[in-house]
Amino acid sequence: MRLSKTFIGVLGLFATLSAYGQAPIAKPKLVVGIVVDQMRWDYLYRYQERYSEGGFKRLLNEGFSNENTYIPYLPTYTAIGHSSIYTGSVPAIHGIAGNDFIIQATGQDMYCTQDDEVNGVGTTSKAGKMSPKNLLTSTVTDQLRLSTNFRSKVYGVSLKDRGGILPAGHFANAAFWFDGESGNWITSTFYMNELPKWLQKFNDKKLTEKYLDKWSTLYPIDTYIQSEKDGNAYRQNYKGLDKMQFPYDLKSLKKENGLGLIRSTPFGNTLTKDIAIEILEHEKLGQNEAGITDFLAISFSSTDYVGHQFSPNSIEAEDTYLRLDKDLESLLNHLDKNVGKGQYTVFLTADHGGAHNPKYFQDKKGNAGYFPTSDVKKGLNANLENKFKIKDIVRSLSNYQVHLNYQIIENNDLDEDDVKEEIVKYMRKVDGVSFAVDMDKIGEASIPALIKERMINGYNRKRSGAVNYILEPQWYGGKPNTGGTTHGTWGSYDAHIPFVLMGWGIKHGKNYNPVAMTDIAPTISALLKIEEPNGNIGKPVTEVFK
Repeated sequence: MRLSKTFIGVLGLFATLSAYGQAPIAKPKLVVGIVVDQMRWDYLYRYQERYSEGGFKRLLNEGFSNENTYIPYLPTYTAIGHSSIYTGSVPAIHGIAGNDFIIQATGQDMYCTQDDEVNGVGTTSKAGKMSPKNLLTSTVTDQLRLSTNFRSKVYGVSLKDRGGILPAGHFANAAFWFDGESGNWITSTFYMNELPKWLQKFNDKKLTEKYLDKWSTLYPIDTYIQSEKDGNAYRQNYKGLDKMQFPYDLKSLKKENGLGLIRSTPFGNTLTKDIAIEILEHEKLGQNEAGITDFLAISFSSTDYVGHQFSPNSIEAEDTYLRLDKDLESLLNHLDKNVGKGQYTVFLTADHGGAHNPKYFQDKKGNAGYFPTSDVKKGLNANLENKFKIKDIVRSLSNYQVHLNYQIIENNDLDEDDVKEEIVKYMRKVDGVSFAVDMDKIGEASIPALIKERMINGYNRKRSGAVNYILEPQWYGGKPNTGGTTHGTWGSYDAHIPFVLMGWGIKHGKNYNPVAMTDIAPTISALLKIEEPNGNIGKPVTEVFK
């Protein structure tokens, strides 16, 4: 009789909740967004034989991989990538036109997350004066908070401020990033006035200094067959060294390179994984009431620092990915244990890829080159001075764009169209330039449709240069024979990225149809049954859903 009464009571409770529309909708307890900075799509497979079963392989074996995911804008840089992943939008709309950009009306240089009206928390340096203020649209994390009347918890974390702040959006509980001067994790008064007690204790452990001890390869060094054996000539070495020197004595190198050295080692990723787990535990993410999803946005940045410094064909890069694989396994195991396997959804993607070093490509008898940006700017300004009798008409060639000094143009009553026409004519003759176009006349330009669309998507009139130029494949801005690598172009090495999902609501499989980076946010929005971000131009990838 007691059991019957209990059963009837439970049925009555559900009936009451249903009648008042309060029965929770089935949703994951937690979404974990993972961005691996500078991870090209092919890295899923390049080192796959060396990956463990619980990291990248697990994502592929249990999850759903969109094998042809591309970035639909130019230039392909970190801040834009993180913004576009989480907004489903492009610089033309969300306004993050580069890691740094120029406010065209005033000529002011602006860092993507710069906010002079806030102060650092946990630091007294300028590293703390950051917020999502410059991001003009909402993120999927913002929409999640709005959809639950701010009951969902949202956190962002990354070594880079932009990697933690931009994904977390405007309404996040907090974003945390790394201060290279102190080796601590910090935030700003945009989020809070004091670091949480748990984070203060975490910083007190001085893990940065502990990790900066020794870097030996994870496996015997002669087994790194995907990398140049001699340390290669296409690299930039740590300060104080003139060659590869495994095992690296990081403790000694720390004296000359500072605590920020950890960024250019795989242990920067491990440190990021450590604080991500601290956030999960202390902020109780995934432990919310039924139907209320929490969100943790993680960006692993050391892959980018290592790639820039040592180039893709280095043992350092290979070892960094093998160690990141272990960190992913550790993170997923923690989620299984503390949130529940099948109770959370994780997606992994990248903000951009990375090019082979041009000299490496040339030495292998391929076509490649360096674009001497500062020299081209000098030549361009000299040409314009000869034509218009005015100096310094061009302010900058940053972000593969020609930025005009509008004050000089206006003060000297120059015709802007005439200036741009002269710039286009000059840039088209520069070695290494495929296309140069006045963005006001791009509809008339003879440029392949795919590249034209990406240029338009990346052009924000208030924050981008008036003339855009496209370099030939395997060319990028830099001095001849410069070591390391970079990114920013439309080529597949910069624009082809992974997009893998696993967990709650996701089936196992692969999709070979074209997918855009901007499709990620609406896909997660559809999964969570929430409104897509307010600047979204992407479409949900419905193939991923069970």
